[in-house]
Amino acid sequence: MESLVKTVLDSMSISKPQKKFIALLLTALVVVQGKANFRNMSRYSVMSEKRFSRWYRHAFNFYEFNTRLIFGELNKSHQCIAAIDASFMRKSGKHTEGLGMFYSGASKKAERGLEVSLISIIDLQSHTAYGLNARQTLDQQGKTRVELYAEQVVSVAPDLLNRGIKHLVSDAFYTKYKFVTPVVRAGLHVVGKMRVDADLCWLYSGVYSGVGRPRKYDGKIHFDQDLSRFQFSGSLTENTDVYSEVVYSKSLKRKVRVVLLRIRTDQKTGRAVLFSTDIHSDAMTVVSYYKARFQIEFVFRDAKQYTGLMDCQSRKKEAINTHLNASLSALNLLKLEDRREKNTEEQTVISMASWKRRKFNEHLMSRVFERLGLSLNEKKVMDTYEQLSLYGVIAA
Repeated sequence: MESLVKTVLDSMSISKPQKKFIALLLTALVVVQGKANFRNMSRYSVMSEKRFSRWYRHAFNFYEFNTRLIFGELNKSHQCIAAIDASFMRKSGKHTEGLGMFYSGASKKAERGLEVSLISIIDLQSHTAYGLNARQTLDQQGKTRVELYAEQVVSVAPDLLNRGIKHLVSDAFYTKYKFVTPVVRAGLHVVGKMRVDADLCWLYSGVYSGVGRPRKYDGKIHFDQDLSRFQFSGSLTENTDVYSEVVYSKSLKRKVRVVLLRIRTDQKTGRAVLFSTDIHSDAMTVVSYYKARFQIEFVFRDAKQYTGLMDCQSRKKEAINTHLNASLSALNLLKLEDRREKNTEEQTVISMASWKRRKFNEHLMSRVFERLGLSLNEKKVMDTYEQLSLYGVIAA
């Protein structure tokens, strides 16, 4: 991991002291036991608590770091999509910048705390998500939060398009005109989910009568009654059929490809409505993109459990931004190291608990051998190092 971090940092235009700090910070985040606050991280690092606090307020371009890291390691032939989601973070105190009421998925209600908005890259072949750009949600006068999320996507859209990424996947919350319109104008297609009672209209395909304004629409869509007007696209499972059609969305004020998933059970028949602003997309492709979106949830879960995403003790927005992005970058490094070690580009199971234990073992042994004056270049010492690095690992 250290060599990979050094390679990426050396390719960036930053000062040597900052390179050293970032390298040590990422190392500390993957070995620390307990909360990843300044005092605890100083126990697992050569840096003091004050040094952590001071450098956290210095700006560092984690977006550039993650871009170079992820796209330098991923196979260029792999198809990737982008995904966006936000996660609630609990925060005590009253004076933290950005403190407000945000929706918490765990409690199913709005709570007082902080929020991080994340854009991730999903490798469809390995079915793995990597954090690309994280921002703390900071309310601005005259702008809704949906507009702030859209601005975040627009800021990274040129880089995504240059790397062949054309689709952004989001959940139902982002299916709003103020989000979809700026993102589409930036050149990306949005894939998302609609309400089961979404207000949609059929497109009129009849002959122009020659009088007045040409007719555009052919009535409101009633999913239960108009199923025969959809094109059957196939079945996902024995009980799930897929239908698709290009229609007009009143809320988004544009044509979209709607993908209707009809789910049959013993008691009733349910449905889910997906959509894509790319009206030429295939229905099954839209379904596969939306299913891949869930990988971003694993990014939040693993970062909270293993790299201290929720543990920043600072009240300054600059320090919080550093901690959020450092936590996600450390997680990216563990995933990419797992990919390198297994020497595979296919989908595999990654145990973050195992990697965390392994990194701690390696860190502890390095300190012990250093104190004993033992060199890792000696075969016997290296054999011991490699064996004990897997001590207590779940997937040894």
